[in-house]
Amino acid sequence: MSIATVGPVRIVGTGLLGASVGLALTQHGVDVQLEDPSRTALALARDVGAGTPVGPGSAAPALVVVAAPPDVTADAVQAALVAHPDAVVTDVASVKGYVLAELRASGADLSRYVGSHPMAGRERSGPSAAVPGLFVGRPWVITDSGTSRDDALLAVRHLAVDLGAVPVVMEAAEHDAAVAAVSHVPQLASSLVAARLRGTDDAALALAGQGLRDVTRLAASDPALWTSILAANAAAVRDVLVALRADLDVVVDALDRAAGATGPEDVELGALATIARTIAEGNTGAARIPGKHGGAHKQYAVVSVLVPDTPGELARLLGDVGAAGVNLEDLQLEHAAGRAVGMAAISVLPARAEHLESELTARGWRLVS
Repeated sequence: MSIATVGPVRIVGTGLLGASVGLALTQHGVDVQLEDPSRTALALARDVGAGTPVGPGSAAPALVVVAAPPDVTADAVQAALVAHPDAVVTDVASVKGYVLAELRASGADLSRYVGSHPMAGRERSGPSAAVPGLFVGRPWVITDSGTSRDDALLAVRHLAVDLGAVPVVMEAAEHDAAVAAVSHVPQLASSLVAARLRGTDDAALALAGQGLRDVTRLAASDPALWTSILAANAAAVRDVLVALRADLDVVVDALDRAAGATGPEDVELGALATIARTIAEGNTGAARIPGKHGGAHKQYAVVSVLVPDTPGELARLLGDVGAAGVNLEDLQLEHAAGRAVGMAAISVLPARAEHLESELTARGWRLVS
């Protein structure tokens, strides 16, 4: 497949995002050059196939992608603009306003600079976690510096499309407010919930189900990276957290009024309604999250199947779903505590659920009502 991105492309920073950009571009035959202050990270990125470390004979880059933490991104962008006067320079930091403000304050010529942010990531970090398909189908935000040339904007747009992402044009402040709500505060909320588990006894943790795993999945993220991100987007994150704290205070007050009551009829008037409204408003918010392929959120029927925890069983189940002529819309797998069995929750279109249940039962699968 031919792509529009013209090399050499120099990637400054070989963590998860930088190395994933390199892997994807090298697979397309683009000349990728790698820079990183960590010699170990640089060597690992080379070994996984993300590109070639910059050397004395390296050609001047046509595009520089700065993939560094937000607190050092502006310095790296400014250095790239000076070192490569003919190159377009972009960055993939998850905060745009902080970086842009620092660059403007430096007096740098930003006509060749375009801010960007691929909305993609993993809980794991570093070049060993990089994958070439990391950006496929994901939004890639593009922010004009205010003086970005048309050819610079086009080069970054080409990069996003060539890596399989969907370009989205936003102002820096708009982007930062958006990611505070959909990325940064969820990270903090996950970390805070997980932190409460430090003093929880083992007997209680043994009762944990998929709900706790879902809520705390993000808590495995890199503390150093997220400290940099949250500090750079502090104002926008604070605004969301203050509103969240107000909502939490309302719930705490309602629970205070419910505590000690001998029955529902003794709970102070309005307390139960407050709790119910909080859950209902969560339903409404969750329903607004884009669904499959970024389309409108859909309600699916869930067919739950017990799967033995032995090699090949999950693959056999998925094969039987396909043989039944049913499209799998989503899949979640939960392991049973203390048992060598898991439960696969298969999401399908409601009209296909009964057919799938019948087909799987006929193939010997045990369903869970």
